[in-house]
Amino acid sequence: MKNIVYLFLLITQVFFAQSFEKGNAMYQRGNYQEAIQAYEAVIKENKQESAELYFNLANSYYKLNKVAPAIYNYEKALVLKPHDPETLNNLKFAKKLTIDEIKEVPKVGFAKLIQNFTGIFDYNTWAKISVGIAFLFLLSFIGYYFSQITITKRIYFIGMFVLLLVLGLSISAGMSEKSHFDNDRPAIVFAELSEVRSEPQKGGASQFSYYMKVQKFM
Repeated sequence: MKNIVYLFLLITQVFFAQSFEKGNAMYQRGNYQEAIQAYEAVIKENKQESAELYFNLANSYYKLNKVAPAIYNYEKALVLKPHDPETLNNLKFAKKLTIDEIKEVPKVGFAKLIQNFTGIFDYNTWAKISVGIAFLFLLSFIGYYFSQITITKRIYFIGMFVLLLVLGLSISAGMSEKSHFDNDRPAIVFAELSEVRSEPQKGGASQFSYYMKVQKFM
């Protein structure tokens, strides 16, 4: 039974690699539609996902002037690989192609400092950091407990206190990022023209329109 499972996984990985490389080859030749088909075949048929796959898929849509699918796949790539500089850079360019009247209200002051600090890592990374700090705290406690020299015990005690503070900060940062991840419900507008109404129903008065600009890429 295990051999069958291993064989299936091997075949799956081979299919993934072939389709992915086929998509890359089509992209290099400028056949962006064919590249999209190859990348999406990996997702649909092989149920495989990776940040690189979504990144390349987004680039293909970007080259075809399909801004909304490009943004969508850049965002999916960032879910799997947060803070990737290339993806963030391309996403920024893609978002510049949208024209709308919705302005994001920037956070200022203390709230901005907290957001900048907690946003350094995703919540999984913060969890790993917390575990590492907790392990160091345990080692410091053992050193404090077994040490016979007064000065050494003081050093261990101060170290425990500092590590406890850092542990609290890392846990708080992880919880903040997890809350942000759970509560964040972003939406990507695929229509080139959408109306924003005063109520969540068709009878609501139209407030303004959201436009998607399309331009030719080099």
